[in-house]
Amino acid sequence: MPKENNAIATTIIPQDAWQALQQFTNARIALGRTGHAVPIQQVLDFKMAHAFARDAVYSELDKPNISERLEKLCLKYYWLHSKAEDRTMYLQRPDFGRRLQTKSIQQIAVVATNPVDISIVIVDGLSATAINQHATPFLQIILPQLQAKQLTIAPIIVVQQGRVAIGDEVGMLQNAKLSIVLIGERPGLSSPDSMGAYITYQPTIGNTDERRNCISNIRPEGLPLENAANTLLYLVSEALRLQLSGVALKDENKLLQ
Repeated sequence: MPKENNAIATTIIPQDAWQALQQFTNARIALGRTGHAVPIQQVLDFKMAHAFARDAVYSELDKPNISERLEKLCLKYYWLHSKAEDRTMYLQRPDFGRRLQTKSIQQIAVVATNPVDISIVIVDGLSATAINQHATPFLQIILPQLQAKQLTIAPIIVVQQGRVAIGDEVGMLQNAKLSIVLIGERPGLSSPDSMGAYITYQPTIGNTDERRNCISNIRPEGLPLENAANTLLYLVSEALRLQLSGVALKDENKLLQ
């Protein structure tokens, strides 16, 4: 009887020739089929992944936890807010997420420092989940190495309801040569916790995306934090040396190894 059941199951859900590739990726491949349909378990898994992605978009920064971790880094930090008052406005008006609200501008102006090398901005973006999980562990890796290069770092800025370009305004207000923006990326069905890092030389309001370098999919199941930190440190060093960033700055670090 068990043998007959196994034979029936094999007939209903045939093996996919790509199934062996599942061990190399979280992508939705080799799902199998039942007749002309996807197996019910895969349908349920898809709905669950979609729910995780939606939750990530509407997630919020864990302010107490992030503040506690930042205090351990022995650097000053400030919480600011974009012009987008809430998540609905953030999603409907991307331009509001690129600029600071007036109160935040005044707050950062009061604590503006002498010119510094680097401005670090932590932004919730489209996945506060990613920032809650990966931003401070990533800073723990890169900060000692940046300081070892004798680079001056402005107080860390955490922006709620922000987008990548808000790092230009923050960096400009902090008189920084270069900005590093850590932001939650648009969640995928297998990556609701993906963090991105953007490097911009001479952050200025009005910069466009070709002026930035991006390191994407920073998370344990994607680009490990250590690997991403090595790439970021290389790009930061080269951006400051060549006085440029974006399409003109290539990641040639692996070619030199």
